[in-house]
Amino acid sequence: MASAIKRPRQPILPALSLGLLSASLSSCDGSWRQRIGLEKEPVAQPMPEVSDGPRSAPLKPGDNVIVEAVDRVGPAVVRIDTLKSVASPLGNLFGGRAPIQKQAGQGSGFITRSDGLIFTNAHVVEGADQVSVTLPDGRSFSGRVLGGDPLTDVAVVRVVADKLPVAPLGNSNDLKPGEWAIAIGNPLGLNNTVTAGIISAVDRTNAVGEGQRVPYIQTDAAVNPGNSGGPLINASGQVIGINTAIRQAPGAGLSFAIPINLAKRIAQQIISTGQASHPFIGVRLQSLTPQLAKEINATIDLCKVPELNGVLVIEVVENSPAAEAGIKPCDLIRDVNGTEVQDPSQVQLAVDRGRVGEEMPIVVERDGERLTLNVTPEELPRQQ
Repeated sequence: MASAIKRPRQPILPALSLGLLSASLSSCDGSWRQRIGLEKEPVAQPMPEVSDGPRSAPLKPGDNVIVEAVDRVGPAVVRIDTLKSVASPLGNLFGGRAPIQKQAGQGSGFITRSDGLIFTNAHVVEGADQVSVTLPDGRSFSGRVLGGDPLTDVAVVRVVADKLPVAPLGNSNDLKPGEWAIAIGNPLGLNNTVTAGIISAVDRTNAVGEGQRVPYIQTDAAVNPGNSGGPLINASGQVIGINTAIRQAPGAGLSFAIPINLAKRIAQQIISTGQASHPFIGVRLQSLTPQLAKEINATIDLCKVPELNGVLVIEVVENSPAAEAGIKPCDLIRDVNGTEVQDPSQVQLAVDRGRVGEEMPIVVERDGERLTLNVTPEELPRQQ
């Protein structure tokens, strides 16, 4: 039986393809004004601090390491209840306007600043008219959604409070399969539930569909509807991810979490501008294998490609940053902004780590020759 992929609260959001969208970017050159002193060079603004948690020393491994880790993070894990207005499923069955109903939802989150900053999933608070945040000690606050990013499923909520318990944030860059993975949340309406397992894999870019911009952490810790937005923590009592999706099959289940380093970067952008920024270069890519290369060379006269594993450009969007930089169909992408790439997902992630409007060197192989092309990404067009 085929496996089913689920978000712990709602269906998985559709992924956006890196190469099927186009955008325009306009700019003007003010360098002549700077030379004569009419304008000053812009000063980069510091990114907002999203966590004021204590920089505590890791816990020492022992018989009670999970208990100690939960004691450290648990007080900062919250239940998020939402209400949103939806049209009645009966619609305008008897004519007139469809009646509006209130739909309740529930998820999890965790406090990252003592003055009321909370991380959760975008799908938990999407479209919510009312957001209520409840702490394990029983205190409840009205929450305001600062913004959410459907591409990464990260959202930030603010409550008016101070001296709240804070979940320390860890480093998700160096995770290894086999490490402890502990999930805390409110699955199936059961508050403050703890489950534990191990990290099964990292950098799962194809976990919940193709074209993802998230290198998910895969775990075997039990996660269910209501866990969405809650923390995944390590044995040192630090948050390493945000639980976001589950994949179920008979006799087995896997869960996936957004790495906390990525969540912090998205949250900083949301706090600064109200939305996340995603660079776009305008290419469609295909994983190349020796067998596929043979088929291309035998059936297509447009170009000849080497018979090896790599990332092949199969389409360049007209007037896109990639087109303007000189990237062409049949190019092999070898390196993006200093990162070697071997499949389209790695290209996607490397581009997303760049900045809109800042040059990004991309190394391509064309007719056996390596070329470095400087691409200036634009903002990814947003779905209306």
